Amino acid sequence: MLLDVDGMQVYFPYDFIYPEQYSYMLDLKRTLDAKGHCILEMPSGTGKTISLLALIVSYLLAYPQNLTKLIYCSRTIPEIEKVIEELRKLLAYIEKENGEPCNITGLALSSRKHLCINPEVNKARDGKLIDGGCHALTASYVRSRAQRDDTIPQCDFFEKFDLHGREFPLPAGCYNLDDLREFGNQKGWCPYFLARHAVVQANVVVYSYHYLLDPKISEIVSKEMKREACVIFDEAHNIDSMSININRKILDKAKTCVTNLNEHVQRIKVSDSNRLQEEYNRLVAGLRQAASQQEIIANPILPKDLLEENVPGNIRTADFFISFMRRLIDFLKMRLTVTHAVQESPAGILKDLKNRAFIDRKPLRFCSERLSSIIRSLELTDISDLSPLIAVAHFATLVSTYMQGFVVIIEPFEDKAPNIPNPIMYLRCLDSSIAIKPVFTKFQSVVITSGTLSPLDMYPKILDFHPVIQNSFTMTLARPCILPMIVTKGNDQVAISSKFESRDDPAVVRNYGKLLVEMARSVPDGMVCFFTSYLYLENVVATWYDHGIISDLQRHKLVFIETQDDAETSLALVNYMKACDRGRGAILLAVARGKVSEGIDFDHHYGRCVIMMGIPFMYTQSRILKARLEYLRDQFNIRESDFLTFDAMRHAAQCVGRVMRGKTDYGIMLFADKRFARADKRNKLPRWIQEHLVDSKCNLSTEEAVQVTRPWLRQMAQPFTRDDQLGVSLLTLEQLNSAENIEKVQKRAQQSF
Repeated sequence: MLLDVDGMQVYFPYDFIYPEQYSYMLDLKRTLDAKGHCILEMPSGTGKTISLLALIVSYLLAYPQNLTKLIYCSRTIPEIEKVIEELRKLLAYIEKENGEPCNITGLALSSRKHLCINPEVNKARDGKLIDGGCHALTASYVRSRAQRDDTIPQCDFFEKFDLHGREFPLPAGCYNLDDLREFGNQKGWCPYFLARHAVVQANVVVYSYHYLLDPKISEIVSKEMKREACVIFDEAHNIDSMSININRKILDKAKTCVTNLNEHVQRIKVSDSNRLQEEYNRLVAGLRQAASQQEIIANPILPKDLLEENVPGNIRTADFFISFMRRLIDFLKMRLTVTHAVQESPAGILKDLKNRAFIDRKPLRFCSERLSSIIRSLELTDISDLSPLIAVAHFATLVSTYMQGFVVIIEPFEDKAPNIPNPIMYLRCLDSSIAIKPVFTKFQSVVITSGTLSPLDMYPKILDFHPVIQNSFTMTLARPCILPMIVTKGNDQVAISSKFESRDDPAVVRNYGKLLVEMARSVPDGMVCFFTSYLYLENVVATWYDHGIISDLQRHKLVFIETQDDAETSLALVNYMKACDRGRGAILLAVARGKVSEGIDFDHHYGRCVIMMGIPFMYTQSRILKARLEYLRDQFNIRESDFLTFDAMRHAAQCVGRVMRGKTDYGIMLFADKRFARADKRNKLPRWIQEHLVDSKCNLSTEEAVQVTRPWLRQMAQPFTRDDQLGVSLLTLEQLNSAENIEKVQKRAQQSF
């Protein structure tokens, strides 16, 4: 249908639209008009993706002088593919309405691992090995040597693209990863570099957050993006900051890398001394040698004033720089010889470096850039072998560049093995705004959106920006397909909670088990149960085994468990879905903040009930967390309790939201902890959950929850067609064109804001 959204014609490729979608588009339109940023919380399953694409693509067509590009940032490959498919439907509809092809190009961009078609390179399967193999065939100095020596291998796909493809505009249309690989095979061109080249000309680009937020990647891929663009951060609760971990193993490997570098330098001195002299002359003259398009070495995020400075004299020569890195590595090894935890500011580390290793701050700031320069000058191809040394150089650059917003913490033991000495040095960014600030500065409009952003006023504080609009939308439903409940006690009236004081109480663990058994007896198909941590999950399951609760569960459904091993978890997910498909039913025991809670959707029969066992607070004794809480309190005036509650309730909402993936879906959201009943916790849940969480279902026992569940499930099991939603949760074109209805929808949007 063709819509009128605040005076602009919007192409919408479906026959019906939800009222919240229309309100969502109104706020998007006003954000683009104001050339500002916004925060929009949209419930799961309400068509957020197509609403974004329809409004912004229509804006691109209507006002090309104001907006030239849409950059859509998502998390996983399936989500990226989903966006491209929705865009394909939209462009097909626009072509049908206008009677001519739409001159819009949209493409997905991913790593070499997903786009490489060179059989000799992609057979490695490992992402880092594919990157290294690609670099060994496409680096500028490798190609230069290959022109003189026919025996040096090259990538024919890259050479053909470099010869013919760079001047060839990608035809208008939508290209997912499969389309790019197919196009590359047809032309004989490298799909990865074709996509990298086409990113500049494409109107819609869909890729991972890292291509904008990770400075090592954004400097190469997103550098040429113009300001007249709109950036979408979908599922934006995953935005996080930079961090580096260094242990003895990394330092030992870095020391070996330095030795290998020195051997390369000595050989070059004998065979081609002019090469190092030319590099030195460039550094003396203050000329930076920019990395070519195909090279994958880049620097951490640096302020503009640093980029305008010259490399210090004491690390300009290769020999001096290698000696400098040796001293730095030896200093870091010395600092790792601790028997108790140490927390230091960057200023403290720099002072210690000056006193013990006689290393000044200024050359440290240029470590990453100087290492990149020497790698290019030595024409090293297997960069993956140098990753430990690159990590040390990035550590040095970051710790010497930012006096605020970072902390260095040295722990004598690793979390996974608290009794085995294995010191680790953590460099943690305490200020999330450092990574995202360049995005807010560079692009005129940034949209932060997700189904779980509440409370909205926290994001402008921790990301340090001023949105022109922030809004949370509800979900209009033709039937009560969401059933949120808070269970605060077992049938024996013993309160249930995952708080530290009571989590080991046998009565609490038993009541959690009885709750799961009773729900498994009543709920068909799949169920997902989230715990607050892997350790808590392991302890509870062990106790359940001893008390026979696991045996009771297996009488009703198969039981699968998420672990910290990705392969094991993937296998558990596959078998869980098989059990649901075959009607056996299954229970998946998972962990908040784990793989299952972040990117897996349990739509329809894969998830009829989700139980959040406890509130997933972060481990408050963590020194890294304490440092961040202290920083947020001092810099942004955010109280520790407010941030902890915000983070915990956000993750709880994210977990329970896994089962609701559309308005034809239905699911039970069960919050099992007495603390959820408190107003200060409930009010932090997204508005679309709060509206269905009535007072009568906020203080239930296990038996009361089951009594509520059974009739509700019988009601949801009745036949339900899409036509049943008309007049309640859908607006037709005629209804939207009615001035009265437009006024109602706009008024609803203003009231919700």
